[in-house]
Amino acid sequence: MQTFPPTLILRHRKENLKKCSLSGLEGRADFKFFRYPNELFPFLEQYCLLSLEGEELSEKDENQGLVLVDATWNYAEKMMGHVESLGPWKKRTLPRHIRTAYPRVQTGCVEPDRGLASIEALYVAYHILKRPLNGLLDNYYWKNSFLLTNNDYFV
Repeated sequence: MQTFPPTLILRHRKENLKKCSLSGLEGRADFKFFRYPNELFPFLEQYCLLSLEGEELSEKDENQGLVLVDATWNYAEKMMGHVESLGPWKKRTLPRHIRTAYPRVQTGCVEPDRGLASIEALYVAYHILKRPLNGLLDNYYWKNSFLLTNNDYFV
């Protein structure tokens, strides 16, 4: 079995945990959560920062760890700026044709259909990197809708 670095999640302190798509993953060994802005967040050269820009994530990144910013769109931009200031991250984006199932209420997302819920982004990234998908979507209310919407990609 291949081992990989834990996925680092920088979660905004005001994130509503009852609505958070990542709820339930906090106790898993393959995830490490940090609170923004209260906790120090490390720059690690062997990690890729998931972003709406950059090179598309691919199998060549399989040995890299993943960094994900988890916040509402209102906070995400500032948090991304903070993370980017820590060092020269390898930014990776996800395939443009993947669509969210999360019912968006906020207007802060530049590309609403592409602005995936955090758990959707992780699921796609883990799929690309051929990491275990078991349990990732277990607590995600829109799991079936997400998988159905993107069925052609996950087949």
